[in-house]
Amino acid sequence: MIDIRIPDKLIESQYEYAGEAGRAFIAALPARVAEFVERWDLTVDGPSMHGVAALVLPVVRADGTPAAVKFQLLDEETEGEPVGLRVWGGDGAVRLLDHDEGTGTMLLERLDSGRMLSTMADSREAVLVIAELLARLTSVEAPAGMRRLGDIAGEMVGELPGALKAIGDPAERALVERCGGAVREVMGEPGDRLLHWDLHFENVLAAEREPWLAIDPKPLAGDPGFDLWPAINNRLEPDEVLWRFDAMTEVLGLDRERARAWTLGRVLQNALWDVEDGRPLAAHDMEIARRLLGV
Repeated sequence: MIDIRIPDKLIESQYEYAGEAGRAFIAALPARVAEFVERWDLTVDGPSMHGVAALVLPVVRADGTPAAVKFQLLDEETEGEPVGLRVWGGDGAVRLLDHDEGTGTMLLERLDSGRMLSTMADSREAVLVIAELLARLTSVEAPAGMRRLGDIAGEMVGELPGALKAIGDPAERALVERCGGAVREVMGEPGDRLLHWDLHFENVLAAEREPWLAIDPKPLAGDPGFDLWPAINNRLEPDEVLWRFDAMTEVLGLDRERARAWTLGRVLQNALWDVEDGRPLAAHDMEIARRLLGV
């Protein structure tokens, strides 16, 4: 069996966030790595990499093509990743070369993991890179069966009254309530575009065939305004919030008020998760909401 060391931080994150399913995923990982290296006739040619939820192994295919294998826990978010990557077909995103539906394991085009967009010194330039990628990615309709923003919005609005009771700070409670009101105004038209959902600076890598490509989508069908928050939040500079928001809405050709409502929807989503987990509301989210609402 191939000797692949599973990073401690990946183990810790899976145990903390995925519970029993995460433990089972980690336990099965050594055998799974060996299985797919053999099945796809690959040669490992570098140390493994990881994020919070996945192990990525650099490999070379039998024909000498560099590639990468991504192993991750199959859940509601990750099961849509290969579907989205197939729809995009490499246009603005990493190419999917092969996929195992049963485990969610993916063979991907090799990108330059040492050059993330986060290494770009000029944050405005980085935001514009993301905007251009989002314009391409969200130009296509989401395929049937993709999780839908309309359903997510309905769930958020349904959870809001209970969450508001758990928010002790009156100013924060008022902000979250206004976020909920903004979502109510647009949830009747949730959109049908294929969204990435998580396009922040570290989910954009340099490549040979294009300067930058998106990785690690958590796709859903919806309004592109729901995709703006990660680039606003990245390396948050409060005085840059409105510039980033306006620049992205202009590049994507979005209605500013609808995009604002859906961006506040992301703040609401995060706030609901914070309340559910018993955490204080994230200060950066409250700041983004204040700037977008002008309060």
